[in-house]
Amino acid sequence: MDINKLKHHNILINREVGIINFFKRVLYNATDKSIPLLERLTFLCIVANNSDELFEVRISKLIKYYNNDKNKILDDGYTTKEILKVITEKVHDLYADLYNVYNNHIISDLSKVKIKFLNNQNWNKPQREWVYNYFSNNIKIFLSPIGIDPSHPFPRATNKELNFAIHLKGSDNFGRKSNIAIIEVPKIVPLIIKLPENLSNKNQVFILLQEIIKEFIADLFNGLEVLQCIPFKITRSSNIDLNLDVKNIKSEIIYEINKRKYSDCCRLEIETTNEVKIDKSLIKDLSKQFNLEDKDIYFATGPVNLGKLMQLKSLVTENSKLCYPKFTQGKLKILKKSNIFEMIDKEDILIHTPFESFDPIIELSRKAVEDNSVIAIKVAIYRTEDNSELVSNLINASKLGKNVTVSIELFARFDENTNIKLSDELENAGVTVVYGVMKYKVHSKIMLLIRKVNEDIKYYAHLGTGNYNQITAKLYTDFHLMTSNNEICYDVNNLFTNIAGIGNLTNMKKLYYSPITLYDMLISCIDLEIHNVRNGGKGKIIAKINTLTEPNIIKKLYAASCSGVDILLIVRGACSLIPGVKDLSEKISVVSVVGRFLEHNRVYYFYNLGKEEVFISSADWMNRSFFKRIETCIPILCPKIKKRIINEGLEVYLDDNVNAWKMNSDGSYIKLKNKKPKFSAQDFLLNKKGLIQNG
Repeated sequence: MDINKLKHHNILINREVGIINFFKRVLYNATDKSIPLLERLTFLCIVANNSDELFEVRISKLIKYYNNDKNKILDDGYTTKEILKVITEKVHDLYADLYNVYNNHIISDLSKVKIKFLNNQNWNKPQREWVYNYFSNNIKIFLSPIGIDPSHPFPRATNKELNFAIHLKGSDNFGRKSNIAIIEVPKIVPLIIKLPENLSNKNQVFILLQEIIKEFIADLFNGLEVLQCIPFKITRSSNIDLNLDVKNIKSEIIYEINKRKYSDCCRLEIETTNEVKIDKSLIKDLSKQFNLEDKDIYFATGPVNLGKLMQLKSLVTENSKLCYPKFTQGKLKILKKSNIFEMIDKEDILIHTPFESFDPIIELSRKAVEDNSVIAIKVAIYRTEDNSELVSNLINASKLGKNVTVSIELFARFDENTNIKLSDELENAGVTVVYGVMKYKVHSKIMLLIRKVNEDIKYYAHLGTGNYNQITAKLYTDFHLMTSNNEICYDVNNLFTNIAGIGNLTNMKKLYYSPITLYDMLISCIDLEIHNVRNGGKGKIIAKINTLTEPNIIKKLYAASCSGVDILLIVRGACSLIPGVKDLSEKISVVSVVGRFLEHNRVYYFYNLGKEEVFISSADWMNRSFFKRIETCIPILCPKIKKRIINEGLEVYLDDNVNAWKMNSDGSYIKLKNKKPKFSAQDFLLNKKGLIQNG
């Protein structure tokens, strides 16, 4: 079958549509009453925040193409205008679903457990007095309204911050008339305010900031009539595009980040209710000011800053029954008795976060400081948390005279500022800091320690699917391998040398990496499965990845299916491959698992006539991972660890009937029914590896 004739294929191959479909799967969890209520709110906020990022990164780029040339043909055969139309319609549908869940599920269910949000129409007299005093003492002082007239140009609203457009009537003492005023709310003002217990009637009562400002906005416009006060939010492009001839990548990124606050607009959100009919002239003025069309305007039947409601979890008291039960991560018991280097010398170590603690990786960096035999440390950092213990250990090691080299990815989206500050901190401590390779993001998660024991040089490497971040290590599923295998360590050292210096990588022993060898290796592995089936053997491929959108990999998987290879794919997010189509993908199945933890690890499995080749990687199966990033992929050599990864990373997820969604042959997804017995891969691993704390 010609895949270009396949219904929906060209649309599905567009990554944005796959992302939106994934958001809908996450949003489903916000309605699932088997999930604790505040966790359902978290899922809602995740979709709201990730939708912001979709506009900042993907849709803003499409709008730029659209403005330059509406009829430009994109990679999947559609014009910019056609693609943008499809995506905009789907996002508007998602937006409607988002606020439907907020109003008809989350808010109503919170009320049932005595957690209430009161709007300004529902305050009693004592509550109103308290709120007015709060407004006068804690909010009003920070608000600076700008009346739009020839001497007050329209302010450049900051990206994703809460703003108000006020429609006015009348003139002031100077005889000035201004129909519109704009207020931008500073970040310092809290967005959720909790009423005192004596005013809450045995409930936990909260009021959103916009409700307070809307009610008392007239205090800021003495002598004028306030006709309407409308909350709105602007989303701007956050893409950073540097010329290849820049002299200093760090200073250029700092310049671009400062510009990003006021870059091109790609979405206008206006807060409204059924009771309030917004003046059309006000909407027209706003859209004209931000150079947006009608399709770029989104009406919110709730707070425009919906993602900020994630703060509620920390404000609610006695919330244990409303959140997931706390758990203790599993730990390497032998670590208390043995030195981490001795353990790695004995055998490779696999850590499966968040079910097991990330601490052994941190322990490796601690020992790098304490152990006098450690002479050098090399680490590639993509994202890490504030006050990172790993970073502290690297600084301390450098101060002790050890050779420390760190590759920091300055293009890690939305962490650019954090990584710039981190690079300054490391450089001030004497660490050698490099910024990867121009045009290629260093997305690898690798660390190498070099020890001199007597006269021998020994190497220890960590390679993982997740970042060096102790916070996300409790929220994301990832595999981490620590090894002293000479060939793997040799390859890691070679890769570091190449990133920090210049020259061609040669004689790599075990490690595959983008953009040079990883893609070709995967194509070869798929071809081998095809070859084995055609010669009477069994062929099987299993992959667990976040995204599958690379066209040639998809075509090769279709070819494998047509040859009789069984293909089982666990793709959390966007998937452009379509399973179950006759004469094309009948041997392929696709599931997406969306649960308590974000599925983040990448595992590749090839049967290879029973040899079972297993790899873990930092790379998804997408164009940028293969050709625009430096990614790493390593074969699992230890039989015991290989068995663990097959079971914990693949098999249990294929058995999941609680958090799994099955992809249909039209590109839609259906939630797998809870057959008995119910089985959740994440719950199984949590009970197997960790320990849920009762009470």
